[in-house]
Amino acid sequence: MHALHPVDLAIVVAYMAGTTLLAMWFARGQRDTRTYFVGDRNVAWWLVLVSIVATETSTVTFLSAPGLAYNPLGGNLTFLQLTLGYLIGRILVAWLLLPQYMRGELFSAYQLLRQRFDVRVQRVASAIFLGTRTVADGLRLYLTSLLLQQFTGWHIALSIAVMSAVTIFYTYLGGMQAVIWTDLIQFVIYIVGAIVAAVFIVQLLPDGVRALLDTADSAGKLTVLDLSTDPTRPFTLWAGCIGGAFLSMASHGADQLMVQRYLCSRSLGAARSALVLSGFVIIAQFALFLLIGVGLFTLASYRVLVMPAGTGPDAVFGLFIVRHMPVGLVGLIVAAVLAAAMSTLSSSLNSSAGAFVADFYRPLKPGQAEEHYLAISKIMTLFWGVAQGAVALAALALGSGAIIEKVLTIAGFTTGIVLGLFLLGSMRRPVRSEAALAGVACGFSAVLAVWLPSIWGNTLLAWPWFAPLGAITTVAVALLADKVVGTRRVRPS
Repeated sequence: MHALHPVDLAIVVAYMAGTTLLAMWFARGQRDTRTYFVGDRNVAWWLVLVSIVATETSTVTFLSAPGLAYNPLGGNLTFLQLTLGYLIGRILVAWLLLPQYMRGELFSAYQLLRQRFDVRVQRVASAIFLGTRTVADGLRLYLTSLLLQQFTGWHIALSIAVMSAVTIFYTYLGGMQAVIWTDLIQFVIYIVGAIVAAVFIVQLLPDGVRALLDTADSAGKLTVLDLSTDPTRPFTLWAGCIGGAFLSMASHGADQLMVQRYLCSRSLGAARSALVLSGFVIIAQFALFLLIGVGLFTLASYRVLVMPAGTGPDAVFGLFIVRHMPVGLVGLIVAAVLAAAMSTLSSSLNSSAGAFVADFYRPLKPGQAEEHYLAISKIMTLFWGVAQGAVALAALALGSGAIIEKVLTIAGFTTGIVLGLFLLGSMRRPVRSEAALAGVACGFSAVLAVWLPSIWGNTLLAWPWFAPLGAITTVAVALLADKVVGTRRVRPS
């Protein structure tokens, strides 16, 4: 436990107050669901780019990524191979799927599936998104609250309540424009916080950058490429480029959380620029986080940083912040932690509300006034915020980090499966809806089958391969099922 210094606390309070005031400013312009969910389709490409990056950067990423490089048992920079796949996946999405989203007046990614299949496929995909997003982000909220407790000494339940309340409030009031502009602020805060931490680490070393490079090189910490073909190893060139590409295609091409940002763009070209360039920003960002981990390892090697026995790699950056950074900078980093969390959570709330209204409520209650749909949208923002808070409190009651990590892995199963649906829908002649749903069931079963043995310590396939397996199985089974159904229908009686 560590109580924040009044100066640090003032910085954190100022950050939260600023996001709330910004939401109140944007609330004045809310007229309809078009404004609330897609910013009236008038958001500059560079703002969309920053929102994409901020949304996919959670607190867990901010604090755990350095642990990948710090880890004394083989940690290095090989995670960067995965970011190469992230860039490849973005480029494929920009030219294969993005043109389809930018036609017409879509508010949900899954409305496109209704055009290609039927309402059943649309709602299955949307329900998968809503369920897994609520569970995954509720658990992220809980994990962030654990870190906030470490920084502030607050009870975890209070941390959950404070973060939930502020995030729900500014998302409820300001809609997508508030989310995107606060994403910009949050991006700047956590990047500045990371850079400040990196500079401070170097200053603590006796010989500065030279000590870092020499120590890191001799320990193998600067290794980037791993050409191993072992499918159980997550950070190889092949797992990174192939698995990372599928993962990025799924998360950025078939997930409402990201698609909603493209729909805010002024044109297809602007959306493409934002999406592709965000890939380069992500590479640079992860390089920064990983180098912080290398710096922490160097500090530990020089005994400047001494961690308590049993401290996991993921916890090292957080403990360094609390124990070694001066007053003022601690407040900045805690604000950065909150910024990384709230950028993801606010985007999740707005996207979940948008998916529910577009995929379920509006089709069942057509012809209502825009004011009615806007009111329902705000109610659903509140509902999903409370639901995520409930998941976080349930995780608090269970109190098992190991279970949380497993559930987060299960939540990741769906990305490849839903991508499979979008790939099927992109074909010149999409398959029948029944065949697509059969593919979804088999895709999930295939990923589940290779994941279950890991519970008992027998890894069959590293997690970057889950998305390719889910997508390929979904597509293959759907095509086969469609062919079988078609043959039966044309068979003479």
